[in-house]
Amino acid sequence: MNAQNVNSSAPNVAEAAVLLQSVEMPEDAVLIQGPDFNQKLSLSDLMGSYKSMGFQASGLGEAIDIIKEMRKWRLSDEPIAEDESEDYRDMETRKNTKCKIFVGYTSNLVSSGVREIIRFLVQHKMVDVLVTTAGGIEEDFIKCLAPTYLGDFNLKGADLRKQGLNRIGNMLVPNNNYCKFEEWVMPILDKMLEEQKKEEKIWTPSSMIRRLGEEINDESSIYYWAAKNDIPVFCPAITDGSLGDMIYFHSYRNPGLIVDIAADIRNMNSQAVFAKKSGMIILGGGLVKHHICNANMMRNGADFAVYINTAQEFDGSDAGARPDEAVSWGKIRADSRSVKVYAEASLVFPLIVAETFAKEYHEEKGKSS
Repeated sequence: MNAQNVNSSAPNVAEAAVLLQSVEMPEDAVLIQGPDFNQKLSLSDLMGSYKSMGFQASGLGEAIDIIKEMRKWRLSDEPIAEDESEDYRDMETRKNTKCKIFVGYTSNLVSSGVREIIRFLVQHKMVDVLVTTAGGIEEDFIKCLAPTYLGDFNLKGADLRKQGLNRIGNMLVPNNNYCKFEEWVMPILDKMLEEQKKEEKIWTPSSMIRRLGEEINDESSIYYWAAKNDIPVFCPAITDGSLGDMIYFHSYRNPGLIVDIAADIRNMNSQAVFAKKSGMIILGGGLVKHHICNANMMRNGADFAVYINTAQEFDGSDAGARPDEAVSWGKIRADSRSVKVYAEASLVFPLIVAETFAKEYHEEKGKSS
């Protein structure tokens, strides 16, 4: 008989490998635990359980905590620095100085129902600076003129083209919507050109967006409220969409309109440079993510950062980069609180807002009523 079969003891190497002793976990270690649906849970109860669930649920819980902290921060929480200017030595001023919150989002989110969530934040002055793409501007105005419809991801492009229907994921935008947009925006571009000639007005993307927000005069619009509440909106790629198409057509019909991108970069960077504390909430990637991060590099990084997107970092893309990569560039501070939630924004951003901005808004409203 083989000696290996007779030995009653397990091999030492196997025992050592399988029965390796663990270190003691620290007392403040978070235990993994999910919600108990034997209890009647409110939405807030459910969201409160996310941080201890693991995987992206924990990331979502961390995002909620970070946003609560950036909203709670006041300059009065910090000691007065020796080189502090006289303006910020007054305690009342310090109590009223908040963290500046930058929000960036891609155009598809304005096409979706996330638009109404962003509008809520802007309507109630809960955020300070917006950055988006050209589509993130025009889609808001177009929705004031005509609706977007739910479709299907599997609808055939060739069939839709014949029907004059444009597909954005599983949403449909009739091409007539863009015709209505042209009818609305062209006379405004004419007036802007006239002011440029008569008053030597210098138009920038942000001042153009503000003007369009004033002209739309529709409370369902993000940019109506941005104009009303004096919240700047930056769009460095303003020609990359239907608005750019309109500017192109206008250059033939009534040439001469100039939109100065250079003036806006100073305005955008100044928003970050002169902020006492800075927080970033970035939905999606690409231009909006980099533009906000780059502005915050001018102040040696943001103090808080929440990224929400589905991109991966293996291809070296800016969209896929985790917050730690931004730390290496000085776009997020080394001692900051930051998280990336790997999720599609329309799925998780409503939950985050429900547990932070909206919850606090309705609590305050309840106190005052």
